[in-house]
Amino acid sequence: MPMVVGVVAGVAVAAVLVLIGVFKMMWRVAEPNEALIISGSTHRTEGLEAGMGFRIVTGRGTLVLPGVQAVRKLSLDLNETELHVDCVTHQGIPLKVRGVVIFKVGDDFVSIANAGRRFLDQQKLMSERVHNVFAGHLRSIVGGLTVEDMIRDREKLTGQTRAACGTEMEKLGLIVDSLQIHEIEDPTGYIQNLAMPHAAAVQRDARIAQAEANRLATEAEQQSFARMAEATRDSEILQAGYQAERDHAAAKARQSGPLADAAARQQVVVQETRVAELEANRREQQLQADVRKPADAKAYEKRTLAEAERDARISAAQAKAKETELAAAAEATRVKAAASAEAQATEARGAAAATATRATGEAEAASAQAKGLAEAEATRARGLAEAEAIKARAAALAENQEAVVAQQLAENWPEIVRAGASAFGNVDNMVLLNGADGMAELFAKALTMGGTGLGLARQLLASMNQNGSSPKGTSPLNGIANPPAQKVPVEEV
Repeated sequence: MPMVVGVVAGVAVAAVLVLIGVFKMMWRVAEPNEALIISGSTHRTEGLEAGMGFRIVTGRGTLVLPGVQAVRKLSLDLNETELHVDCVTHQGIPLKVRGVVIFKVGDDFVSIANAGRRFLDQQKLMSERVHNVFAGHLRSIVGGLTVEDMIRDREKLTGQTRAACGTEMEKLGLIVDSLQIHEIEDPTGYIQNLAMPHAAAVQRDARIAQAEANRLATEAEQQSFARMAEATRDSEILQAGYQAERDHAAAKARQSGPLADAAARQQVVVQETRVAELEANRREQQLQADVRKPADAKAYEKRTLAEAERDARISAAQAKAKETELAAAAEATRVKAAASAEAQATEARGAAAATATRATGEAEAASAQAKGLAEAEATRARGLAEAEAIKARAAALAENQEAVVAQQLAENWPEIVRAGASAFGNVDNMVLLNGADGMAELFAKALTMGGTGLGLARQLLASMNQNGSSPKGTSPLNGIANPPAQKVPVEEV
């Protein structure tokens, strides 16, 4: 097990080291004096033209994917180029202008992008390109000036040169920090000849100034000698005063010996008095250490023991009160738990009863549904059977109407006779004439009324064949119409 743990730890450490190494390989940081130009991925930098694709990073770090992106550095340091330009003035006088240009890549992304596209692989040639730009413009500007203009207003020459080169330097992504014209050389001696009248006037003024200076120097020397004599006098007076002061100090010094002895004796007495006071203080301290301190220690011990005993009694009382409180809390918790358990049991019993009632209701509903379905199926079966019977009777009627009618009359003859005899059901008293012959005649009429059913059935069958349906008032099962009740004429005496 320890070996497995060690292997896992080693693998984890190795993974961490690999991740750190990969991160260091991918992480690039731009120094304050440089810009990172990252190409190889689609990127749009604000302020740059469309299609510039590369990314510019300054003053911070960024991730670079090795093999996918390429990163190169563009220096933002100051650069310097010496100007050695042969020019010809407006007067046709050749001159050699010597100066220096201090420049750098601009800090904005547009300048960095312009400089990167032009100097990224040729940063060492930057000074030469800048020299060529300034040399051309300097020749053009000097050609429009005279020697006197250049000498008197050299700042004008510098300003015009910077203004003329500004647009081209901006296109190159460069800015000019400083442009200085150090020297203007004149191989023809024009400037020297131009200065000769001024030099002669300067020499004249210099000689006059020298003579005036000599006169002033002589007067100053005489005044200096007079001040020296005055100073000598004052010095001797001061020396005499100082000598008197020294004599007075020597006299006081001679008297200072006895005064010093008296002061020394006074100091001795003071020190002896202080020693006596210190001795008395020492004895008092010794008394404090030998007597008072032990007494104070015993009193402190007794006081401390009394306070400890009091604190112990207080702690015991507090512990007892805490125990009582905890017991009461435990009892309350037990009662509460019992009440909660009883409530949960009651709730469970109620839920079980509700579940049982719901199950009973569902079972009864299912039973009622099953009964209803069974009754519906039975009714449907009876209907189908009756329909099949009607269909069979219709087929029989179509084949042999006489036989079917005879069968139906035979099957329903008692009902027919009962229907015929029902006409006499409401007669209380009947008087028959002719005796037995009248009775026979009455029964013959009743039977005749029943016999007329055969003819009526045949008529119904004929109408069914013509109309395709049973006439109103007929029964499709037996094909016999229910005859209206006929009253037999009865004669009452």
